[in-house]
Amino acid sequence: MVLAKPAGMHTVAQRESSELSVESWVRNIRPELAVLEESGLVHRLDFDTSGCLLIAKDSETRARLRDAFSGRGGDIRKTYLALVEGHFPDRVLAGAFTLSFTSRHKGSAKVTVHTRGEPESLGRCRWRVLAVGVATTVVEIELLGPGRRHQIRAGMAHEGHPLVGDALYGAAPTGSGVRLHAWRLEVEGITVECHPPDWIAVKAG
Repeated sequence: MVLAKPAGMHTVAQRESSELSVESWVRNIRPELAVLEESGLVHRLDFDTSGCLLIAKDSETRARLRDAFSGRGGDIRKTYLALVEGHFPDRVLAGAFTLSFTSRHKGSAKVTVHTRGEPESLGRCRWRVLAVGVATTVVEIELLGPGRRHQIRAGMAHEGHPLVGDALYGAAPTGSGVRLHAWRLEVEGITVECHPPDWIAVKAG
């Protein structure tokens, strides 16, 4: 099944924390899934990221779908919507990047981006402009292959356009969270979309 995760909520339960998470919510609403690891969650979304979150109903399906998310077979496509700072050059309406994403050190909240790296560190994205605002741009981003930690956030910042609100990667702090939405999930021929949040409607420039 696919849930519409709200922004401002953890995907998995946090140690020594009573905060509500998707994992704990599923455990309470669907107690039959509590026996599965992380209540059947197949992948994770960041705290501020909203949108499609895939949950398996049995351990065999979870293992198969996790393999697909990791690039070890299966057919899964993931498309996000992001609000980024600034504008792209005139007539540049689409692009792509392949970058290396590595953790800085244990406990670091940030990842380091390089133009080259080991195959297991590489992350690929394809993007296109959907709308242009006064000082921001709405971008559709397809995550290609297995995802890396902070791949979209760190990758777009490396391209010169950090996500609005993403102070960790150089954006001006807004106090309203990082503007990233897991819009569309295609799993083995089935497509599910989660309605875009209000911030998608940018003011025209």
